[in-house]
Amino acid sequence: MRIRLPKGEGAGLDAVLVNTAGGIACGDRFSVEVEAQADAFVTVATPAAEKVYRSDGPVSNLTVKLTAGARGRLDWLPQETILFDEARLDRQLEATIAEDARLTLLEAVVFGREARAEHIANGLFIDRWRVRRGSRLVYADTLRLGGPIADLLRRPSVGNDARAFATLIHVAPDAEARLERVREQLSPGQGCDAAASAWNGLLAVRFCAVTIGALRTAICPFLLTFRGEPLPRVWLS
Repeated sequence: MRIRLPKGEGAGLDAVLVNTAGGIACGDRFSVEVEAQADAFVTVATPAAEKVYRSDGPVSNLTVKLTAGARGRLDWLPQETILFDEARLDRQLEATIAEDARLTLLEAVVFGREARAEHIANGLFIDRWRVRRGSRLVYADTLRLGGPIADLLRRPSVGNDARAFATLIHVAPDAEARLERVREQLSPGQGCDAAASAWNGLLAVRFCAVTIGALRTAICPFLLTFRGEPLPRVWLS
C-alpha cells in the first residue's frame, strides 16, 4: 500500500490510500493506522472502490486503527468496498479519540458489481466497529453475513433486496444536537433509504440502496453538507 498527499480544497490535510495490489485476494492481510495529533485535521480517502475477490477458503483481513488527539479532527472516507461472489473478508475498525476531538467514519459495501450483473450467491463478510472516546467505549457494532448472502439480502428484515449499504458514525461534542438537522437533510426514496439516530455522544446514519449509483447519489450531497468541506477529489473522479 502507498499513501498520496494531494493538494485538497478543504481546510485540512487530504491523504489517499492506494492499494497497489489492485484488490484484496484470498488470505491477504492489510493493516492501516492513522493518527490526527492535537489540533490537526486529516481526511483519509481511497482513489477507487476496493475489490475483494473470491477465495477458495482463506479469509482476508483488513484492520484499521484510528486515533485523534485533543481538538483534532479525523474523517475516514474510503470509497466503497465491492465483494465478489465467494469473497471472504473480516474487517475490523477501531478508533480512539480525545473527549474534545471529532471523528467521522463512513464505510460502504456493495455485494457484486451492478454493471456486470454480478450477484453474491455465497461468501463471508464480517464487519466489526469499536469506537472509544477518552477511556469509554461509546460504540460497538458487529455485522456478520455468511453462507447464502444473496438469500439473506432478499429478506425484508435484512436487506429487502438491497445490495449497497453504508454506515456513517460521527463522534463530537455536538453530535447529538445535530440529529434533527441531519434527518431533514436525508432524502429517502429514489432507490435509497436512510435513517439517523443519536445517543451516547454520537450520531449514526445508515443508508440502504438497491444500486451503488443510488447510494452515491444519496451520500455525496449529504457528505458535502454535513462536513462543511469539499469532498476529497478522488470521490469526484
